[in-house]
Amino acid sequence: MFIGAAIITAIQTRNEARTLLEKAAVILAGGSSKRFGQDKGRVMLAGKPLILHVVEKVSGLVDEHVVVVSSEAQRESFSKLLPENRVVVDSTGKQSPLVGAFSGFQHVSGEYALLLPCDVPFVSRDVVSLLLEICGGRAAVIPRWTNGYIEPLQAVYAVEPAIQAAEEALGEGKLDMRSMIEKLRGVRYVSTLVLRQLDPQLLTFFNVNTPLDLKRAESLIHARGKNRGKNRNIRR
Repeated sequence: MFIGAAIITAIQTRNEARTLLEKAAVILAGGSSKRFGQDKGRVMLAGKPLILHVVEKVSGLVDEHVVVVSSEAQRESFSKLLPENRVVVDSTGKQSPLVGAFSGFQHVSGEYALLLPCDVPFVSRDVVSLLLEICGGRAAVIPRWTNGYIEPLQAVYAVEPAIQAAEEALGEGKLDMRSMIEKLRGVRYVSTLVLRQLDPQLLTFFNVNTPLDLKRAESLIHARGKNRGKNRNIRR
């Protein structure tokens, strides 16, 4: 069976009440942005901080949220912003996605963890649901573009194998996510061709890295609002 059709069928027919494995979201928010002059997760988009867009998008899909920051000052700041979520400081002080992931994985209680950055305001609930749905028995489930590029920061990892692999990679002085992933056995890659069936524009991977990106995000939100208004008028 074509894997795309099989996966889409699985997500459409899954039993929402069947939650066999406890799952967490680890959100990386430790990086500060010189372009924005503040922590990126606190940059305002459509009236609320970027990180809140991410937290709200995955709310209800996981059992816990762990936000990873790089300093005690950030921990205090984000704890006030997200009082219902656990905020932890990374364990080494070195700012890299791998360090943040390693720290976050160590603080979750679930068997699997969805890893996300704090600057993806359009992260797709359908895409995330799919990754979480098919993670059982895998060391990781990672989106992969047709050119071979992977999205390790919007992926699901089995926590214990990921901790071990990350620790080994960091022990070798490596700070990139690929170094951890190469040590995992049983990684499942999901083509973006499949994910386009759930998110046609693949905005789930859109990062706000610059003020120009922020303007584009604002325009997209505005356009979505107008389209929803038109649809309501049509139904009337």
